[in-house]
Amino acid sequence: MIVRRLYTAYSLLAFLEQECELTVALRPLLREDGRFPSRRTWERRLVALPDSLPGLIGCLGRHLTQLLAPWGKDGRAAAVDSTPLRAKGGVWHKKDREAGVVPHSTIDTDAHWSKSGYHGWWYGWKLHIACTAASLWIPLAAELTAANHADNETAPALVRQLSPEIRYVLGDTHYNDPALRLLCEQQGHFLVATQRGPYPHTDAGAPVRQLFHRLRSTAIEPFNGLFKNIFEWDGHVPVRGLTHTRLIVLGAILFYQLVLLYQFQHHLPLGKAIKPLLRAA
Repeated sequence: MIVRRLYTAYSLLAFLEQECELTVALRPLLREDGRFPSRRTWERRLVALPDSLPGLIGCLGRHLTQLLAPWGKDGRAAAVDSTPLRAKGGVWHKKDREAGVVPHSTIDTDAHWSKSGYHGWWYGWKLHIACTAASLWIPLAAELTAANHADNETAPALVRQLSPEIRYVLGDTHYNDPALRLLCEQQGHFLVATQRGPYPHTDAGAPVRQLFHRLRSTAIEPFNGLFKNIFEWDGHVPVRGLTHTRLIVLGAILFYQLVLLYQFQHHLPLGKAIKPLLRAA
């Protein structure tokens, strides 16, 4: 499956090569003695790739915000959230996990359980992501963990990848964490997160938080849905294991960023018709 995905990525690379000078310069570097690496070489190197993907995504995200200027002059905000991705195969029930029993070979033992108010219980992964809170959704930072990882514990890795020009970091209640708030301040950002406690909140800051929450909801949630639709992951991810899943999912985020860069360079509508473009590749 990984090799098939790699061939898909290579097909897009060949498609972009026809018109993108950067790709033309890159392709010879992928050869050795005029030949591409063997399948085993690709597999060995791909295993080591996932750990570098969050840094690459953050770097390209900062470059895209400078290039595309999604906020204009004001309102430089980023939204953070996590979205569930179901594991491929069966589920590992709690009683079997505690007993160390794997009742079926299709179960991905690297995945885990989690629960949300909207999605209920699911067995699989969390894609933690930060994107621009603007009319153009640009992924700025991403990480993938097992589903039981808390959002506020993974969020610092996302915040550290954000551009210094971002003024506001918008999150829901899970991100209302003193340590995360302090880190945002140290990075030059201001954390705006939903307050805990019964609604309606009547403190002086409630109307402002409501405005930011609506802005966040029109950015990160639609982007998560769009991303899953493009790569057709509404059912489950196509691979098993943490390493392979990080490679595919984080690689897809980087791929999405590269498509935005390609669209900008060729004066195409930004963020439009991405799925047909990938299928054409």
